Amino acid sequence: MSGAAPAPQDDEPRIGPNAILQTIGVLDRHLGRAERDRVMRLAGVPVPPPDSGMLPESQCRAVHQALRVDQGEAAEGLLWLSGLATGDYILANRIPGFAKAIIRVLPGFLGARLLAAAITKHAWTFVGSGRFRVESFRPLTFRIDDNPLRADAAERPSCFWHAAVFERLFGTLVWPEVTVEEISCASVSGGPCLFVLHPQGKKTAMPSSVHSG
Repeated sequence: MSGAAPAPQDDEPRIGPNAILQTIGVLDRHLGRAERDRVMRLAGVPVPPPDSGMLPESQCRAVHQALRVDQGEAAEGLLWLSGLATGDYILANRIPGFAKAIIRVLPGFLGARLLAAAITKHAWTFVGSGRFRVESFRPLTFRIDDNPLRADAAERPSCFWHAAVFERLFGTLVWPEVTVEEISCASVSGGPCLFVLHPQGKKTAMPSSVHSG
């Protein structure tokens, strides 16, 4: 199944454009323009312009799912790289310099709470019709119900894009050694997606390696 996006509706929930734009950038760098265009055709989604606003949730989901169908396990690493790039974009363009400076100088547990609060406030930009909340502060755990970017089905937690976004943000501003582990995934169990942050790092199941191209 290609997961081609249905025609967007005016009232459809939307997700920030980096869910697609950064994925396109990763595909261009690692697989080449021809393969990128193939994935977009499979998704049934036009390539959005670089200055796109919020995009229909169905299109973002279709691109991520088409990448999984087309690339198999390699899609894990590609979506991870897209998530890291999205985190870099947020750090450079969406978090004011003074806010980053404050978070960096606070003790880790306070900086983490401040950053988690900011993420919660803007969660609609990356969960669309899904629902986001902080499940726990010890350890810091994020929960997404009805995650629109989840895989259709998977044998293990597979929301690498979201995990990478969280890891880049907290690794840059709060805990340099942090790792993010998805311990529950809607793609596997049908329940919520749960992401645990390990401040001192933890060996976790990493996405399949990306081959350069």
